[in-house]
Amino acid sequence: MKASKVYKAFSNVLVHNLKTIKPQSKTLTVALSGGVDSVVLLHLLHTFNKLHPEFKLEAIHVDHGLSLNAKNWQTFCSNLCNELDIPLKIAEVEVKKKARQSLEAIAREQRYLALFKLSEPTSVIFLGQHQDDQVETFLLQLKRGSGLTGLSAMSMLSQQQGRSLFRPLLNTSREQIEAFSAQFGIQHIIDESNEDTIFDRNFLRHEVVPLLNQRFNNFNACVSRSVDLLQQQQSLIDEISQSDLIQANKKAHFKSSNSLPISFLASLTHARQANLVRHWLAQQNSLMPSKMMLEQILNQAINAKQDAKICIQIGLNTLQRFRNELYFVSPKQIPENVFNCIGSKVDLSNGDVLEKHCGKGVRELHFDEKLSIQFGVLKARIKPVNKPGSNTVKHWLKDAKVPTWERNLVPLVFYNDTLVQIVGYFINQNYAHDQGVFWQRIEENKI
Repeated sequence: MKASKVYKAFSNVLVHNLKTIKPQSKTLTVALSGGVDSVVLLHLLHTFNKLHPEFKLEAIHVDHGLSLNAKNWQTFCSNLCNELDIPLKIAEVEVKKKARQSLEAIAREQRYLALFKLSEPTSVIFLGQHQDDQVETFLLQLKRGSGLTGLSAMSMLSQQQGRSLFRPLLNTSREQIEAFSAQFGIQHIIDESNEDTIFDRNFLRHEVVPLLNQRFNNFNACVSRSVDLLQQQQSLIDEISQSDLIQANKKAHFKSSNSLPISFLASLTHARQANLVRHWLAQQNSLMPSKMMLEQILNQAINAKQDAKICIQIGLNTLQRFRNELYFVSPKQIPENVFNCIGSKVDLSNGDVLEKHCGKGVRELHFDEKLSIQFGVLKARIKPVNKPGSNTVKHWLKDAKVPTWERNLVPLVFYNDTLVQIVGYFINQNYAHDQGVFWQRIEENKI
């Protein structure tokens, strides 16, 4: 493909896809490693930006510190951006090997975090992955026994943590990119780690994919076409999943995104059950369960006795059942007790805040009383307004249908040793006052 055709194809893809991105996205951010892919991408965008000056072009270079040449690459990227008059931001990250996670995966994770941190929230982040990368990703997913989502590999336009990622060269081969670079004398760095076949991707790149292309004509292009078809099918399945999730939320007792009504789940076919649970977990930004774990989740959620407690670990989170609903539960720190509180605001150790308001609640504190905010005192007793008799906090929170894992997180207001309010739920009848005060919790992410 001639250079002019490469730019024309690139420009057409760019214009078409930029129309689908939110209109406030006027900043184009290039992830610039210094390799031929990202350098050619930067040059193509530089040419595009001259014709479309309404966009702001910038670059970010992430230094992983894994190569002895890392500082040289940083200098190369800086000189290149100075030459093209493109603003450059540089991030230096520390990549530490973790158990059961490859160095490649950790470096990629750190790279994305740095890109998100240094770029504007509304910017479009451009990545230089191309058709050969797509084929390698497909084969890696195939090797892992991935399903449709994994085999769909990389999308040209995608969202991650609310950020727009754009890979405009996905239908362009490495050979075409290198030919473009050579024709225009575009300089780039060479990462020596890309030659090390100890890494699975490099092994496929140097030992496997060339043989497949030699044996089968247009192998890469055919895989790319198959991936496009898989992505279309995945998109259709996502629409069905989202429709099921909307129906599930309508039938939920508690209108919460972190729960699924088991009765609705049980009404679906097995394939749609599995699909809905995967889609729901993706909405929670959860790790995806293996096929075996997914079967365990469905079996325990649907077939266990109604009063049976289930707790299935997924990463740091758990799936638990309460009142015939399946909950995605993230670990939460129980706040520390706060004694001798004064003023109308109490800062809790987990970042939440308790605020005092005037109105129907409990009487004001007497001069000889001490105010404290305590947690997890489930055996403390209280006689709530409009409730028969006195009973424990545990009883009343169960009566209010508060899930077991949430009960220790409910703030309890004490005057000396007397429980006067279960925040958000009950007022002590013996302390109730129409012209009194009540405490209200404001969660950290809502402050």
